[in-house]
Amino acid sequence: MSLDSVTQSVDEAVSGFFEPIATWLGEVVFYAVPVGGTDLPLIVAWLVVAGLVFTGWFGFVQLRKFKLALDVVRGKYDEKGSAGEVNHFQALTAAVSGTVGLGNIAGVAVAVSIGGPGATFWMILCGLLGMATKFVEVTLGVKYREVHPDGTVSGGPMHYLPKGLADRFGKNGKSLGKVLAVLASFMVLFFGLFGGNLFQVNQSYAQLVSVTGGEDGAMGSSAGALFFGILIAALVGIVLLGGIRSIANVTSRLVPAMAGIYVVACLVVILVNVTAVPDAVATIVEGAFNPEGVAGGVLGALIIGFKRAAFSNEAGLGSAPIAHSAVKTKHPASEGLVALLEPFIDTVVICTMTALTIVIANPASWGEARAGEDIGGVTITSDAFETVLPWFPYVLTVAVLLFAISTVLTWGYYGLKAWTYLFGRSRASEVTYKVVYTVFAVAGSLLTLQTLIDLADAVLFTLAVINIIGLYLLAPVVKRELASFLEYVRARKAGEIADDESGEDQGSVKTTV
Repeated sequence: MSLDSVTQSVDEAVSGFFEPIATWLGEVVFYAVPVGGTDLPLIVAWLVVAGLVFTGWFGFVQLRKFKLALDVVRGKYDEKGSAGEVNHFQALTAAVSGTVGLGNIAGVAVAVSIGGPGATFWMILCGLLGMATKFVEVTLGVKYREVHPDGTVSGGPMHYLPKGLADRFGKNGKSLGKVLAVLASFMVLFFGLFGGNLFQVNQSYAQLVSVTGGEDGAMGSSAGALFFGILIAALVGIVLLGGIRSIANVTSRLVPAMAGIYVVACLVVILVNVTAVPDAVATIVEGAFNPEGVAGGVLGALIIGFKRAAFSNEAGLGSAPIAHSAVKTKHPASEGLVALLEPFIDTVVICTMTALTIVIANPASWGEARAGEDIGGVTITSDAFETVLPWFPYVLTVAVLLFAISTVLTWGYYGLKAWTYLFGRSRASEVTYKVVYTVFAVAGSLLTLQTLIDLADAVLFTLAVINIIGLYLLAPVVKRELASFLEYVRARKAGEIADDESGEDQGSVKTTV
């Protein structure tokens, strides 16, 4: 029996078993209600409302403290002797690598095809709102993280939900928090294996095949798929063995590089068509409030834009706090401010650059997609670049591979923290997980398992429901932490605390709550 027939049999067997479960959960989690001629998924509304609430609750913290966030990333307020494993910049790049991926390239193209150019405007707005949600969940992630005797750190919703709820509501809160923590761990682990690992490898392999001659090319055979899967698995396994320090060292170089390559390419297309920029911007703004050919009109464009942004930056899903919790700091809100840069980079910058490039280049495939043709998102983006850079599909392939590898690495770490919460931190437990995770990377190039990937998406967004309820209940804690850090910053600026004394206990700094 050939490898192709074996993998096809596995795909069919898995789909046959899990399809009813995936369909049912997907219908529940992504349940949509008709609004103004189009459908609004309630989970998207849930995420957007959270962004609105936290933006108001914290007084537009994403705008008022944006410069302070940049200062913290640069290390201006680093504290000597802080517990943690990585610096602010490394924590940020590790988390960004988990969100910046194929959705920024392919997903945006689909959004501007279905929702028109105006979807870009609403995508930006949703990204700005998501910055406040990310600030809240990451502050809690650092506040309630667990620092182990060996210096390693564990954080995320599986830690701040039980500890935070116990702090605020006592024994009953602790009992509820423990149940939610187990559910959160399972959801993170499941998505990590299928969405953060298998799907990323599968899609990057598909892009590689498309630029190497298709199914008849060098990588189109089952042997080529197996080679690619083993290569990715080996790279991921080596880095994953080194823990968050190793992952952060890789992502702190990989993320700026891949984002830089992609943004520069976007700028090249934009600059070559610089005279078309004003019209493109006008089209985006006009399309946001007066879209043509979009189901639901303005609401349709808004919903598509919000959906793309919410699915891309993961604000409120509870995943990013796992990476950010490893930061070296004594003030949780310092990393919360750093984290609000994440949706800005992912959605406001990279997603917007993709959309603007497509609108300006206006490739034929985009027009066909808007007319109802079934055109892949990556194809539309690639065609947009090809209008100026005929060789860019090869560069895009490199970008896709870098995006995919960095996402696989970060979700490998997220999954590890979920696994160890459920099964313990013994060496045998951790090695078992890493073996399982690398095997899934190999399978990603051979299997599609689309049903399980759909199920993983539904599971992860179920976590958003649990997580955001916790964020609402624990928001007063975040407000106190922000006040404490701002007082610390004020004292540093006033010279009340010298830079070389900043490692002292933060209790020496007067706090105003």
